Amino acid sequence: KLAEKLGMDPVEFRLKNALRSGELHPFSTAWSEGREPRPEIVQTVGLEECVRQAKAAIGWDQKYRNPDWHIVPGKPHLRRGIGIAAVMQGTAIPYLDMGGASIKMNDDGSFNLLVGATDLGTGSDTVLAQMAAEVLGVPVEDILVYSSDTDFTPFDKGAYASSTTYISGAAVVRAAEMVAERIKSRAARMLNTAGVVTVSPEDILLEDKQAVTLDGRSVTMAEIALNALHHEDQEQIMGIGSYFSPVSPPPFAAQFAEVTVDTDTGQVVVDKLVMAVDSGIIVNPITASGQIEGGMTQALGYAVCEEMVYDEKGQARETDLEGYHIFRADEMPELETIFVQTYEPSHPFGVKAVAEIPMDGVAPAVGNAILDACGADVKDNPATPERVWRALKSL
Repeated sequence: KLAEKLGMDPVEFRLKNALRSGELHPFSTAWSEGREPRPEIVQTVGLEECVRQAKAAIGWDQKYRNPDWHIVPGKPHLRRGIGIAAVMQGTAIPYLDMGGASIKMNDDGSFNLLVGATDLGTGSDTVLAQMAAEVLGVPVEDILVYSSDTDFTPFDKGAYASSTTYISGAAVVRAAEMVAERIKSRAARMLNTAGVVTVSPEDILLEDKQAVTLDGRSVTMAEIALNALHHEDQEQIMGIGSYFSPVSPPPFAAQFAEVTVDTDTGQVVVDKLVMAVDSGIIVNPITASGQIEGGMTQALGYAVCEEMVYDEKGQARETDLEGYHIFRADEMPELETIFVQTYEPSHPFGVKAVAEIPMDGVAPAVGNAILDACGADVKDNPATPERVWRALKSL
């Protein structure tokens, strides 16, 4: 609305006011969670690139303020619109959230990874196993994950606040690095036989289920495990790690929406959602894009159809999914996810949160698209046909 009054492109208006790398995190002087606020500097901001890529993907320049595109041929009561929202979220709660992990090497060269983090369907078991596998130089299948059972797993604050990959992942990396150090030490002893040039643990790489020297000599993980458990100077190779968040590096995103509005009835159809996201380094693009698409879908209901309404007695008016409408598969708009990767220096793998940010931008982007389509200024979510119709009548 401000951009319209100023005669500016809404995209350019947002970029003029966007947070940039090296600037003060605007919320860090206020949040506390019972602790003294600590001002933070934002290190990584991919917002401008998110805007650039998502803007191109949805064809903003070809559609915004283009009267020919806004009108549906042969259907004067239908109007198309396009909208944007620029958003940021948080990554965990700083100096409060903590997660732990432990890793044990088995006698066949596989590893048990114990984490308190809970996989709620987000794929965290897979992502945490990937991190451990990357450090240890083994396939993900060799990482056996045991999660959630508080009787025997390390402590974890919980699967909330967009924190698991960042907090629990850093703990896993620390545990894996401890295990990797012991593996390299054992491998060096095994390779330093009589008459052979000595090798130090620092010169060994872990890859393809082996400990490999710079000159090509190697021992397998299974051989190392057998040596450690059953031969001289026996030991159980394992490591523990924990991590708490000293900062909350924000992910950023540009959310674009296309809608078609029926000006006779106020009905809104969301045709396309494009979201470009800066969540740092993406560990698993498939699960991360699923998280973005799922979040956009959930937020879409918040934007146009899902609402908790209560009668005069305080009882819910809708009590089933016939009255309370959620999107069916055949009602879904076209979805597109774009990842703009930055390297967040506060995390060993450069990650930031990806969990909650897809919820943030859909409703405002859809609201802006409705405004662009027909001039209806809907101030309440969801943008139901009645609200859109009343907004049109008030013009």
